[in-house]
Amino acid sequence: MTWHSGYRADGRTFLVTGASAGIGYFVAEHLAVSGATVVVGCRDTAKGDLAIGAIRARVPGARLRCVRVDLADLSALPATVDALGVDSLDAVVLNAGVLLSGPDRRVSAQGHELMFATNHLGHFALVAHLAPMLTAAANSRVITVGSFAARSERLDLGDLQSEHDYQPKRSYGRSKLAQMLFGFELDRRLRGHGASTASIVVHPGGALDSLTPSRPPLFVRTTAQRLRGLPAGVVLHGKHAAAEGIVRAVLDTEITGGQLWGPRVFGLRGQPLREVPQAHMTDHDTAARLWAISSALTGVDPLVCPSAPVRS
Repeated sequence: MTWHSGYRADGRTFLVTGASAGIGYFVAEHLAVSGATVVVGCRDTAKGDLAIGAIRARVPGARLRCVRVDLADLSALPATVDALGVDSLDAVVLNAGVLLSGPDRRVSAQGHELMFATNHLGHFALVAHLAPMLTAAANSRVITVGSFAARSERLDLGDLQSEHDYQPKRSYGRSKLAQMLFGFELDRRLRGHGASTASIVVHPGGALDSLTPSRPPLFVRTTAQRLRGLPAGVVLHGKHAAAEGIVRAVLDTEITGGQLWGPRVFGLRGQPLREVPQAHMTDHDTAARLWAISSALTGVDPLVCPSAPVRS
């Protein structure tokens, strides 16, 4: 039984990006147990509907909706926010992400390097568009899902798009570091504006499919996969366990803005624990410059809200 098994969040609304698979799915499943309305955000709404069916099979009476969220296309985000159909939002979990392994650099609809565009710029812009709804909810939260990979990376502010030296693994780690820098900087700026919204950063550690329980039809773990994954369970965990820290950051009122949470054991597995972020994750100058660049690239600023969407 997890710490949040008896936690109730009836009447609250949470949006989880990338909730049709992996860690995002389990975040949505865990949050559904609380009684909140969980909005499953995903690029493929057919997969989102499958995720909703899988959650309802385990959580009878779960309050769930699906909206299309394509973070790689900045022009699509206003329609996503309008489709939410709510005036206030209690939390958004910035979980969706892409990890590319091929040698060829790919770009988004706006011509940005795809991992940086999806993992960082899309979430940066989404928060800006959601700002009126987050402001309307008392003590709302923005949960940024970073990565253990960000520990060993440093941003090159002169080559954020990896135009001059593209290496997939490094570009991914840097995109996640950009997310984490944004999460901490967002909280600093929110505090400076006297806002009640809190920004919290979480990283899930090391999560493997072979250590993750089946959720048909989304994912079915075979016996062979489970057996092959057992040795890795000493240092890593499944995606259901990796979701725990994120869920806690959404629900636990004792967690406050500006904090970093990750798995207890070597930062890779186990129950969530508050961590001290490394200096390069919270560097004020780097974060401020990244913010300015991100705002210029997306055309929005999370602290200068775009006009609220009009609903008929």
